[in-house]
Amino acid sequence: MSRQPGLPPFWHQLNSFFAFPFQPQPLAYALLLALSSLLFKLIFFLPAPLAIVLLQIGILLAASRYGFKVTALGSRGVLRAADFPHQLEDEWVNLPWKLFAILFMQVVIVGFCARVSLGFAQLALFVLSFLLPASIIILVLSGSFFSAMHPGQILETVRIIGKPYLLLCLFLFLLSGGSQIAMTLLLPMFSGLILLPLMNFAMIYFSWVMASLLGYVMYQHHEAFGIDLLPAGSRDSGWSDTRSATQTAQQMLDEEIAQRMQGGDMAAALSLAYEEQRTRPEELAAQRRYHRLLLLMPDKSASLLDHGRRFIALLLRQGQTSEALKVFKTCRDKDAGFVLDDAAQTLCLARAEWRNGDALATLAMIKSFDKRFRGHASIPQAYELAARALVQGLDRKDMARSILAALQARYPDSEATQEVRWLLREQPDG
Repeated sequence: MSRQPGLPPFWHQLNSFFAFPFQPQPLAYALLLALSSLLFKLIFFLPAPLAIVLLQIGILLAASRYGFKVTALGSRGVLRAADFPHQLEDEWVNLPWKLFAILFMQVVIVGFCARVSLGFAQLALFVLSFLLPASIIILVLSGSFFSAMHPGQILETVRIIGKPYLLLCLFLFLLSGGSQIAMTLLLPMFSGLILLPLMNFAMIYFSWVMASLLGYVMYQHHEAFGIDLLPAGSRDSGWSDTRSATQTAQQMLDEEIAQRMQGGDMAAALSLAYEEQRTRPEELAAQRRYHRLLLLMPDKSASLLDHGRRFIALLLRQGQTSEALKVFKTCRDKDAGFVLDDAAQTLCLARAEWRNGDALATLAMIKSFDKRFRGHASIPQAYELAARALVQGLDRKDMARSILAALQARYPDSEATQEVRWLLREQPDG
């Protein structure tokens, strides 16, 4: 777990999450959306049930888009609706459709499991429901449906949040039923058309509370997720500002660099970032800032690759394997020949690729491993990983047998040799 130091855990901020939809801007928008459900009377050329359904879809889409906005900006430290920037509006327009696709795929998976047994379907539903918050976080981070469905990325997200993920799921589960509970309390008190906007307001309110909660959890772990904070941050937002002096200095530096960049002085911005990372070699925020600035400068490819090796090593030392792999791929995009000079780091990234389910990338990462790191103690483990990727990922048992032959010749008593032998235990020659 890598929670941002100085930020209180999310269960200490529950009042803030419940209060968020009552801020002037979201409250006005929620009332507008809720009352718009009465417009079905104006769509006189359609049957009333059809008009209501169409309006409800539109309301659900609009509320969901705003919810993604709340989560995305909350993850960047903007925790007050009045501070929401308008220029980022397009980033989450399509996310509700992708979330719908994720939910549809989960229904398909549960349905397939139900063909095996009811108990298996119930287990699948529990697991998928448990992992859904992680999928939504990935969806907000990447905007990609496929990334949000990737088991390796989902499990990495759960790992980053750590044990509090269980509590997060519990709160989200309780909130998801909040609108139904609210309607149960309101039904005896109201009747007629007013029930429709009341039902919509309850749905919108609890969905935005959940969005605010998710955004804060992402904000807690923004460094591990690689999220850039926006200058508005949490200052003067009504939230507890428990930033340390170091965090405050870092945000001030971010703002100064942003001002230099907006003024077109990229050299000065890079100089500030370079000096900060030079004097703070073990600080992720400083290294991350410098890395991102180098990416913006096509003429700094050599500096990017040199810094990339040091940055990857730091990320791996601090347990940020997922981000280290992203940095490696960024450097590889700049130079197809980019490799690491450390055997343990290379093997660690190769294992991360395998956990992500990419057998080809795993093999590419450890290509010529024994030649690049002659005599290194991890060569048997690299052989084993290559054999596993070939057998379980590509169904190339023939190629794996040659790896087993090399292991038996060079490392006959190695545990890796035994593992590869076990992988091929049922595969006769020829």
